[in-house]
Parts: sequence; structure tokens; C-alpha cells
Amino acid sequence: MRISIVGSRGIPAQYGGFEVFTEELSTRLVQKGHQVNVSCEYKNDTHGSTYKGVNLHFAPCNEPRSYSFRKLYELFADIYFMIKLARKSDVMYLLGMTAGFAAFVPKLINWRLKIFINIDGVEWKREKFNILERTILHFNTLIAAFCCDTIVLDAQSMQKYIPKNWVKKSVFIPYGTEIGCPPIWDNSKLEPLGNKNPLIRGIVENGYWLVVARLEPENHIHMIVDGLLKSDSAKRLVVVGNFTNPQYQAKIEKILEQDKSKRVILTGGIYNNDMLLNMLRNHCYAYIHGHSVGGTNPSLLEIMSMHTIVVAHDNDFNREVCKDGALFFKTVGDLANQINKVDQNDRGFSNLKDIALHRVEADYNWGSVVDRYEQVFLRLV
Repeated sequence: MRISIVGSRGIPAQYGGFEVFTEELSTRLVQKGHQVNVSCEYKNDTHGSTYKGVNLHFAPCNEPRSYSFRKLYELFADIYFMIKLARKSDVMYLLGMTAGFAAFVPKLINWRLKIFINIDGVEWKREKFNILERTILHFNTLIAAFCCDTIVLDAQSMQKYIPKNWVKKSVFIPYGTEIGCPPIWDNSKLEPLGNKNPLIRGIVENGYWLVVARLEPENHIHMIVDGLLKSDSAKRLVVVGNFTNPQYQAKIEKILEQDKSKRVILTGGIYNNDMLLNMLRNHCYAYIHGHSVGGTNPSLLEIMSMHTIVVAHDNDFNREVCKDGALFFKTVGDLANQINKVDQNDRGFSNLKDIALHRVEADYNWGSVVDRYEQVFLRLV
């Protein structure tokens, strides 16, 4: 098959969940003998026009520095790639709903083309978007779902967010994760981060709570920081990720004014050093997951594969993934209480680690995920 994946920022992954997913799916499909094209918003001179056998196609202009023009750039880039790759594809897989209203365009160019879409959670409920943006995203989702051949849901809970008459053409295929050999603790690996924030040098193995996320309202970073500060834990909270909104950054900084003992450490994003990120994941005391609208979240699967205690925001998506393998919170008070419980008796919750690990091994491994995609693609082409 000739398969094109449109809607991520590109590979190799340097940004977030969609990029990791795109890299895993595209490279593994190539290994199975398929020809795969991936759209890229940025050009990586290290790899040229291919990456592990995947054909890379680059946007005709550089992305804007201004956040205000970011969505417009994504919109036009997605439409550009839809047009460019339509004749080169048997299957086009659209990630996200930025250009959902134009999902019919590739079929005008190649009527045999089969179009799949991944709605990417409940995008129109994300607080980082204003009312107009949310309305457009919801409209885009409805148009794209109508025009496509198959709707891919990465969480079964997403069925409630699409019209009932479209459930029949939906298919559940989750994200995946890799169960690998975790890196050992090495203080020297913290030095690059310590140069930016000296507090990072004080992080010790198994001595900190961890969050890895984009620092956005729907990921409840404000609630996590406040909950840690209101708890009795003396351990630090390490927050890995970048702010995407200056107003939200100001909100977090206001909360941090309470942090007289400097328990909260913001490291910034870590996108090009998997060894460092996995070291932080594997050697944290416990992990706090605040995502609430993104379907099955890759960072949650990754931490579950690390055999770690997880405290997750209580919503349908996280419940579906974790089942009995996590503790849950809805409010700042809930979170502070859960932190205190784990802090006082972590061995009492060690069974959660085993449940979480077995869960990802059985239902969220990349091999079976890619096999399911291949089967669905082949069935329709």
C-alpha cells in the first residue's frame, strides 16, 4: 500500500504525542513492506528526504514565530499536503481536525483514495482555544467525520463524542508504547538542564514526583502544582514541558509564589533526549497525570510501562487506560490527599505498578497496534 500520514509536525519526533505516534506507525509500516509518506512542518537536515525508509515531505515555507499565526500555518500546511499527496496514496490518514473541513479535497483529486481521520480527543473542549476556535474545531470534526471512510478512535470513550449514526464507521485502535530496558540513574545527565535551572541539580533518584506534559489548562498543571504545595510531601515536583500560552504561564507563576521552599522545579521541554527523559520517568517516586481531553495519552502509557505509581486526573479516558492500575483525583484537595497517602505508604500501593505494567503489555504494545492499522487499511483499499 501507499500510505500518507498528514497532520503531525513531522518525524523524527521532536514535539509531542502525535509525532511519536507518527514515527512509530510510519517506520513500522515500512518494515512491513508498505510505502509511507509523512508530512513535515520543519526540515531536519540530518535525515534529508527520508527517515528509516519513510518519505518525508516538507512544507513550502517555514513556520511562523508568532503563536497567533501558528494555527493558520497548520491549516494551510495540512491542505497543501492533502493536495500534494492525494495522487501518491491509496490511504491518507489525517491526524487532528485543524483542516477537517477540507477532508473531501483529496477525494476530488483521487476518487479511489481511502481517507481515515483521528479526531485526537475532544479538541473543541480544550481551554487553550477561545470560543471561536472551539466552534471551528467542532465544525471541522463533524465535516471530516462525514467525508472520511473511517474514523479512528484512540479511546473507546470517544464514541460518545461523535454522532451515533457515525459510530458504525468508527474503529478503536489505541496508541502504543514500548517496554524497554530503563536507563540507570546518572546525575551527569542532569547537567544540561541544571545549567538553565540550578535547582535541577538537587534532584535525587526516587526523590521526586514527576509530570511530563504540555503546560496547558486541560492538562491541569495548575491543579497539580497547587496540590503538591498543599500536601505534606517534602519531595519535589519535577514538571517537564513547555508553556504554550503566556496567560496560563502567568497563572502558574502566581501559584508558585506560595512555593517558599522551592519544591516545584520546571525543567522546560525535553524533546531530543530520550535517555534523559526516560531516566527521569523510570526513577521518579511517583507520577501525576493531569490530561483530561486527549483520548489515550502517550505519556500515560509510557509511564505505566516504567512500573511506576500513577496518580491520574479522574476522567473517562484515564479510567479506560488505567482501570485499577492508578489512583485518581478530581480536585486540588483530592490530589493533596492522594499524594499524602502514597508518601506515607508507597509499598501499600506497589500492586498498582504491576497492574499498570501488565495493562500496557497486553493491550498497548506497538506491535499489535500497527498490526491492527495494517488490517484496517488493507480491508478498505
